[in-house]
Amino acid sequence: MDELKQAYELMGLPEFAAKDDVEKRYTTLMRQARSRSKEQGQDAEESFAKITKAYRLILEYEDRKLTDAFNEQEYGKYKKMAGQAQKMDHFWRYYKFHTLGAIAAVALIIYGIISFMDYRAEQERLANLPPVDLNVSFMGNYMLMEDAPKDEPIEKALLTAFPEWKRFASMVTFVPADEANQYAYMQKAVLILATEHPDVYIMDRNIFQWVGVQGVLMNLDSDVEGDFKPLLKEGVAMKLKTDEDTEEHVYGIDLTNTALADDVPLYKENMIVGIRVDSKNPDKAREFIKKYLTTLK
Repeated sequence: MDELKQAYELMGLPEFAAKDDVEKRYTTLMRQARSRSKEQGQDAEESFAKITKAYRLILEYEDRKLTDAFNEQEYGKYKKMAGQAQKMDHFWRYYKFHTLGAIAAVALIIYGIISFMDYRAEQERLANLPPVDLNVSFMGNYMLMEDAPKDEPIEKALLTAFPEWKRFASMVTFVPADEANQYAYMQKAVLILATEHPDVYIMDRNIFQWVGVQGVLMNLDSDVEGDFKPLLKEGVAMKLKTDEDTEEHVYGIDLTNTALADDVPLYKENMIVGIRVDSKNPDKAREFIKKYLTTLK
């Protein structure tokens, strides 16, 4: 404190003068030193160097006083643990981004490990399942009913109708009937149509017209004149022209009034089934259609 007191005296200021007064006084002394430097030379420079040293000592004291006041306000409540709390706060301020980055990296590693383990478990589960008897894609204005079971509701419903089969695979692609709201859903439907290869499509009338003209569905003329004929009623065989064939052929069978509509827990208006041209199970696809045609109302 004696050194600080001498610093104030050297600058010609009362002890603990305000910081603004210290700044103004130093500016005045600096101007005076410059004006005397030509006359006094080295002596003036040495005198001003002492003043500068005193000025810096006072500023250090002022900064330390502000720091102490801040620390008291922030950490005084911790009392004996104030020092430890201050160190922790400083560590967090300087290294928080490093810490957060490390935490994020660890979280990503853990997530990656869990995801890989889940993937392996799912692959093992699928490997242990029986082969798919029929892959069915529902596409159109279809939504799962609220009271439908959570675990594979469509697959279980279909297996109930085909107890001799071991496994169905299915997916539902919602496309609203309202054309104003169809655009985004149709983009998804186009992608699915190009990348997924189910055995059969079950469609509403709008989607049947859209899918059918693209040549994705199998021509069922021979089936309608053969095994399906005794089971058909008027208007059940759905004909249309494709982009490559100007003649009408049967590409779909309307199963709206069959047990299929009752079995599957979907909200629907109509159900038209068609077999994909590259179906892996075309015989079972025909058996599927024939079985439901026997329940035609």
